Amino acid sequence: MLQVYTGTGKGKTTAALGAAFRAYGYGLKAVMFSFLKNDENYGEIKANQKLELLKIYQVGRDAFVNFHNPDKIDLEMAKDGWENAKKIIADHSADIVILDEINLVLATGMLPVQEVVNFLQQYQHKMEIITTGRGAPKELTDIADLVTDMQEVKHYLSQGVVSRNGFDH
Repeated sequence: MLQVYTGTGKGKTTAALGAAFRAYGYGLKAVMFSFLKNDENYGEIKANQKLELLKIYQVGRDAFVNFHNPDKIDLEMAKDGWENAKKIIADHSADIVILDEINLVLATGMLPVQEVVNFLQQYQHKMEIITTGRGAPKELTDIADLVTDMQEVKHYLSQGVVSRNGFDH
């Protein structure tokens, strides 16, 4: 199935990791490509170093991305990450592939929407594919088997609470 977790609310990546954790309990293999991220201090990276539940590839920089005018390196990293994800999907070398933050990558034009949608559509009923990130394009949600739109109702960060290790990253 093709699952899409999108919206302005917190918990999209966490939901995808929860699916991978549940699948691991049944002996399934998961791989995650984290677009726009490259920081060994993310909670999922630290936990995975201890538990080795899935293979995580961080395919971004630990830097601000200007989505209106992305740096060439950000575009190249997104493209390279997508090419590597395509190989894993096409080879069926995992049972679950999580494309973390790819919705935002697509929404901002860093990767061509139709190309990604066409590719995912070929494999969506051959393996579990989960995409996360704000702004999932309609073309993606239209073909998805499951779409969860997480909407922020209230968030402590807007009340001045500082991002907390283990909860927010």
